[in-house]
Amino acid sequence: MFSTVLVANRGEIAVRVIRTLRQLGIRSVAVFSDADADARHVREADTAVRIGPAAAAESYLSVERLLEAARRTGAEAVHPGYGFLAENAAFAAACADAGLAFIGPPAPAISLMGDKIRAKETVKAAGVPVVPGSSGSGLSDAELVAASREIGMPVLLKPSAGGGGKGMRLVRDEAVLAEEIAAARREARSSFGDDTLLVERWVDRPRHIEIQVLADSHGNVVHLGERECSLQRRHQKVIEEAPSVLLTPELRASMGAAAVEAARSCGYVGAGTVEFIVPGGDPSSYYFMEMNTRLQVEHPVTELVTGLDLVEQQLRVAAGDALGLTQSDVVLTGHAIEARVCAEDPARGFLPSGGTVLALSEPSGGPVRTDSGLLAGVPVGSTYDPMLSKVIAYGPDRATALRVLRGALADTVILGVQTNTGFLRRLLAHPDVVSGDLDTGLVERDLPSLLPDGVPPEVYAAAALLSRPPTPAGGGWSDPFDAPNGWRLGGTPAWTVHHFRLPGQDPVRVETRPAGTDPASPAFETRGPGQSGGAPARARIVDRTPGTVTVELDGVTHRFSHTASPEGTWLGRDGDSWHVQDHDPVAAALDGRGQGGAGTLAAPMPGTVTVVKVAVGDEVVAGQSLLVVEAMKMEHVISAPHAGTVTELDVTPGTTVAMDQVLAVVTPDEEEGR
Repeated sequence: MFSTVLVANRGEIAVRVIRTLRQLGIRSVAVFSDADADARHVREADTAVRIGPAAAAESYLSVERLLEAARRTGAEAVHPGYGFLAENAAFAAACADAGLAFIGPPAPAISLMGDKIRAKETVKAAGVPVVPGSSGSGLSDAELVAASREIGMPVLLKPSAGGGGKGMRLVRDEAVLAEEIAAARREARSSFGDDTLLVERWVDRPRHIEIQVLADSHGNVVHLGERECSLQRRHQKVIEEAPSVLLTPELRASMGAAAVEAARSCGYVGAGTVEFIVPGGDPSSYYFMEMNTRLQVEHPVTELVTGLDLVEQQLRVAAGDALGLTQSDVVLTGHAIEARVCAEDPARGFLPSGGTVLALSEPSGGPVRTDSGLLAGVPVGSTYDPMLSKVIAYGPDRATALRVLRGALADTVILGVQTNTGFLRRLLAHPDVVSGDLDTGLVERDLPSLLPDGVPPEVYAAAALLSRPPTPAGGGWSDPFDAPNGWRLGGTPAWTVHHFRLPGQDPVRVETRPAGTDPASPAFETRGPGQSGGAPARARIVDRTPGTVTVELDGVTHRFSHTASPEGTWLGRDGDSWHVQDHDPVAAALDGRGQGGAGTLAAPMPGTVTVVKVAVGDEVVAGQSLLVVEAMKMEHVISAPHAGTVTELDVTPGTTVAMDQVLAVVTPDEEEGR
């Protein structure tokens, strides 16, 4: 076994790999960019090496700097994690040339399976069923259009070199095919450095089933059962589980055998995943989609139901050991479900978010496991992937695992960064998810019901009460005129006005005034957003401890996690979080044109402008795409809100922008103005 291993990655996967290295007594070496100098994986590793600035191309994607870090620290092997260079054949070959063991498959297998076109041809020859689609590499736009017409709409555009849903485009209307091809190429080039595309027939209401395989260098290959990954948004997995409720033992054996053959066909060694698309109405008609030649994000659910540590298995195979198990040794016990916690705002179209982690509480122990790269006080930026952590729950059956995971997400507190935890809890409670009636279109189809309907009034009530000074302890006399609580001599107490604002939203007004005379449990009336007719509600703080406040609003008790920051008060409840900031209404009117004019286009997220399609003076029509902003490997198109003229353009391709920063101004036509 190795004595020192360099982890060529960051975030939660680096932390997770380091954990197994420590358990095995192996010295771990972390690498970090300037953006990650204080990151958790840096602190938990035995040794850490700076490899460059924040830009991934100059740090985590730099083969030369990674190899130099390995040389300087005496590493004998490199674990690539997932993402970055994990499926880069040139990196695997460079490690071998440098005398380093690459903890993954050999370079030829990565190259073969990384090319989706060659991969399909290879496994098809081995007898594995594949999805009907285009053939041949390097197809031009015209050839892709022709292939799409031959297959028939709808079709799925896929980067040949890609994975993780990046650059994938579902096209139902042939009229927009050329535009979607251009967008898919652009995103593929940005994510993978290769804009080669293929096109496949779209299977309506499909299920996404993947099989985990393990192979050693002695010719042994086994599968570890399946994972259901059908809950996706924009082709990105959201929830994963093992095993799948869809598969019978016979179908599991059949798909597992096909996955083993796919692995054998490319000379695979290590841990890998063979992905299948399965028609919901006919599970026996499954098709090979692709093979991921690395550890998967969702590998923990397989670990929990098999009792195997997949990182340990990777290390032993890379060290030359034979697999210590046969297919008959693999037994699936219980059920495990994983939820991906991401820095994104569901209420704003899942746009990437950022900020500093002001307070952090992550559940772990017993039936709950959290794989995380987070630390309180560490900033979360838009440079890298938005996934922050994974919360995984285990139970003897699926219903128990679902219930445990919903509770674990409720106990997940990440204040300072907007996350999708509330969305995940609502998704896990969806009737079709509970029943196991899944398909890859479920999330998009029912998205409105999974999003919060504005900020609940109790959030603003809690923020207003937290803004008030606490009642003095001890019962001694205090001058009532010194307390800014609405007290006045005679008559009804005055309303105290609070202004709060969430990022990217208009300020709201909340008012409170004392109600009741019990100093031990002061009650207040509140009125503000979400209250019909502005009628006051009765609220009081039931309990207030560092980091937690319990508020009763009209007889209903709500528990919040909270912290204070220079920007305002952060509140979290039941897996949701909101930034509620004290705000001056006068400043709101002057706070940049991003909040003002209807023709002002502001950045919906922090990121980089990648495409500018217009210039000052151009005439545009309503809905015309003007710019593209990219953050965390996600593109967002900025379109004209109305017909008019571009009168201001403040960015160029490559400009880094903050959320709500003004990008351009479109002045409406005079006719429309009248």
